[in-house]
Amino acid sequence: MGMIKAGAIAKGTYLLEKNEPFVVSEREFVNPGKGSAFVRLKLKNLRSGAVLKITHKSQDNCEEIDVDEVESQFLYSDGVSFHFMDSSTFDQFEVPIKAHENAQFYMLDGETFKLTRWNEETLDIRLPPKKDLLVAEAEEAVKGDTVTGATKYVITETNLKVKVPIFIKQGEKIRVNVESGEYQERIND
Repeated sequence: MGMIKAGAIAKGTYLLEKNEPFVVSEREFVNPGKGSAFVRLKLKNLRSGAVLKITHKSQDNCEEIDVDEVESQFLYSDGVSFHFMDSSTFDQFEVPIKAHENAQFYMLDGETFKLTRWNEETLDIRLPPKKDLLVAEAEEAVKGDTVTGATKYVITETNLKVKVPIFIKQGEKIRVNVESGEYQERIND
């Protein structure tokens, strides 16, 4: 734990506010000319995902938390928790799914991810910007349905429902934008 002046806080800084861990997702420095400068922060609660907007005078002290980046292998999900193994110590630990629900659609058993950990608690699972996934279920395209831009939904191997062009078939790989969950392109191995 360390103190940091609010004026020195950057996007991506980890803070403790109201005894909860947050990451700074947006920061705006305001110098009104009259009176003292202040910082507008948008914080994401790393336990609940809730967003908190706060304002601090730039001279205010805030509590910064020291986090560890840990390379960890995703072993499996039991529906309640993700099971990971620290790649350097081989310690196994669980991460509650509800705090990282989106991650389940982009992690395959055996893959390695960077986790942000603090006091034995996983605050963040660093996902890649794009993920290649196998199409597990796809409706067959209807013959004669050649409308340009026609789309359908498929289900990937991770149970993600994605809107794709009509020509995508079961067993093919598609690239998905992790942030939006949208189809990017078909991958030909």
